[in-house]
Amino acid sequence: MDKKTELLKLIPEQGILPLYFTKDTEVSISVLKALYNAGIRAVEYTNRGEAALQNFKKMREVCDSELKGMYLGVGTIKDGAMAQRFIDAGADYIISPGLVESVAEVADKNNMLWIPGCMTPSEIIRAETLGAKVIKLFPGNILGPGFLSAVKELFPNLLFMPTGGVDLDKENIAGWFKAGVCAVGMGSKLISKQLLEQKDYAKIEELTKQAMEIVKSVK
Repeated sequence: MDKKTELLKLIPEQGILPLYFTKDTEVSISVLKALYNAGIRAVEYTNRGEAALQNFKKMREVCDSELKGMYLGVGTIKDGAMAQRFIDAGADYIISPGLVESVAEVADKNNMLWIPGCMTPSEIIRAETLGAKVIKLFPGNILGPGFLSAVKELFPNLLFMPTGGVDLDKENIAGWFKAGVCAVGMGSKLISKQLLEQKDYAKIEELTKQAMEIVKSVK
């Protein structure tokens, strides 16, 4: 099975995609290990600053040597050149905050899963035409589960994942799964700035397990 097929199976199985960025390399790696220990096998590292690419390369090494079976994706990719740089650094999949055709082209050339951010039916149609299999509904808190419920049957062949404002809260997560998502992207509500600053990896692991339990119970 190729990587793309694996991920299309793994992300819905996992039901949650944790995402984070910190400019500290050691903290980036320690969070990765905490997520792995919680049972996570696909993660999104966000391309949010100067240090992102260097940190990503180090994280890739750690995945390869210590974290067997961990898929390391990169988020906030806004152009094809940036996508290529992270693919060269060992990205397993690419996520964008919007629909970027140059990213789609680079990902397809490398036979790689790319997940575009969409906010309107027109964007979702365009993404599907470009070959997207998973759509990131972004920002999730603005769109809400009601949006997905309204458009989902127009797109029987697509998987949907909201990101942005998904709370670590049973009611919130249940609402999204009821609307038909395959997974929820969870950033600051799971890996908060405070926990990163305090280097509280045990808490990150605990909250991640909690999130996975909630997802399992509402799916």
